[in-house]
Amino acid sequence: MSTLQLREIMERIPHRYPFLLIDRVIEEVPRQRIVAIKNVTINEPFFPGHFPGAPVMPGVLIIEAMAQAGAVLLLSDIPDRASKLVYFTGIDDARFRRPVFPGDQIRLTVEVLKLRARTCKMRGVADVEGSLVAEAEIMSALVER
Repeated sequence: MSTLQLREIMERIPHRYPFLLIDRVIEEVPRQRIVAIKNVTINEPFFPGHFPGAPVMPGVLIIEAMAQAGAVLLLSDIPDRASKLVYFTGIDDARFRRPVFPGDQIRLTVEVLKLRARTCKMRGVADVEGSLVAEAEIMSALVER
């Protein structure tokens, strides 16, 4: 198991503000499982429009955060990862259980279900203080940059 700070996350995946949606990795078992944290602040660029006066994090961005955590996991033990990208290729069984608000801290747990040379199927779960907020199965492909 290992932990990663923001700088190390940005060394693995190309996402940057305002689209980098994970802040820290608190647990990682290569090729198996990752647990990441997203601190949701009122300064997020989507809140002024989603929704004015009643800010709620868009569910699709919670799923994207899961996919980014999965990409960090998939690139963990690839020696030439600077020449690779992980594309989000599909989603199944997505469910949104409760809203996420400014001030929440999302815990993203992503586990590998099936791993092949260039494709992967993962299951992601997002919770806030132990309460399930979203879940989905995510498919990804490893491609040349």
